Amino acid sequence: MKNHHLPEEQPRLIQAQSGGSIPESQTSAPTPLLDQGHPVDWWFIFKFNAASFPGCDGKVSKTGIFGGEVQDYHGRYSQQYVYASSENPTLQKGKGCVGATLTDPLGATFGQVYNNSYYYVVWNDQFYNDPHIEGCEKSCGAPWGHSKGMLAWNEAGEGFVMQVSTPSWPASGSAQYPRQTDGNTLGCIKDDDIEVSQHFFALKLTPGDLLDVLEAMQNSSVVTDPTNKQIVLNGGPSNIQNNVQELGWISHSKTSMKAKLSSGVTLISKPSRLPVPPWQMVSAMLDGVPLRVASWWAHPEIYSTTPSTPCTCWNEELGKPGAIQIATSGNWEGKKIGLTGGEGLDHNHAKIGVSMLPNTPYSIFGDMNQQGALSPGYAYQTQKCSSSQNGRGGLFFVLDDKTLFQSMTSLLEGDSAPTTPPPKK
Repeated sequence: MKNHHLPEEQPRLIQAQSGGSIPESQTSAPTPLLDQGHPVDWWFIFKFNAASFPGCDGKVSKTGIFGGEVQDYHGRYSQQYVYASSENPTLQKGKGCVGATLTDPLGATFGQVYNNSYYYVVWNDQFYNDPHIEGCEKSCGAPWGHSKGMLAWNEAGEGFVMQVSTPSWPASGSAQYPRQTDGNTLGCIKDDDIEVSQHFFALKLTPGDLLDVLEAMQNSSVVTDPTNKQIVLNGGPSNIQNNVQELGWISHSKTSMKAKLSSGVTLISKPSRLPVPPWQMVSAMLDGVPLRVASWWAHPEIYSTTPSTPCTCWNEELGKPGAIQIATSGNWEGKKIGLTGGEGLDHNHAKIGVSMLPNTPYSIFGDMNQQGALSPGYAYQTQKCSSSQNGRGGLFFVLDDKTLFQSMTSLLEGDSAPTTPPPKK
């Protein structure tokens, strides 16, 4: 099936920035930045929830640097964060309001694209009608991909991919094509997408990597529209342009994809028409390594599993998954952080995981929640294998870095969901 043209108190404190970034030549490549003029090969950000580390540092401002008015959210927000990078893979506390300045990794990286003339693709299953996506009412459900992010590149096809977990951000890739009815700066979105925890991951790409990521996006049925310059500005090498034009359609693929990028990062793509539990699939594609996972864990939640837990919603070609342990809490600086999904201040919308084996020091950044079914009728009597996230597509980036792994493992240390689910609802 194809969808036409597509190819789901206290005053707020935001650190204001005067001016914008210096325009870049298309001969230079957009890249992950820790700060303006400070490139790295990759970075990862974990934004805290409002219960654990509320608010943020910064100066009072009414207008977001990428558009929109600062929202009150009645104090229910956090833009405090920790980050790691290829330069220093140990998580450290960031300064200011993440995504709202040109001096934090997220704001600096996004700003170099938004304030310049690079090519880009923005995708998000929760644009909330700005831009409007044909066939979707506010958000795009199954079989569209449950995926959010941004690609940016220059005339040579060199650039970066940025995975985000935030609904409704970003929703414009350029100041030339601004969002019309909502903000485009974290903290300025009508939907409070900074109440709960979120994650962001950026990775430098070669032209060959960019093609691999585009293929993975096609396979995952990401929500975008190549005809709308607010979210897609196409250009560069002809093969890249052709692949961009293939985005925005519901894929018929039933085959997962795995690619090794030039950085050594492993890219995994789940198609919507492969109705299997997402993180079991990731484990199987990593040769059965057991994983500890934090996501928007809510009904129909899949509980922790062991290697012997029955899973009939499966494709034997994937191999055998290892144990999947659901992290229900983590910690930073001795403060407990809720890692389940739901309404309230102490919840999590990031989708991150780590190996539970030190000899496979994987840190994983994904699009998908551990919601769905291990077998028909798993969470409720009429449940099908295609339920919830089983029936959606998404991307996963796997880093093999011992220092990052140790730091991420510490962040996710805490309580776990049981391996025996409660009676069916």
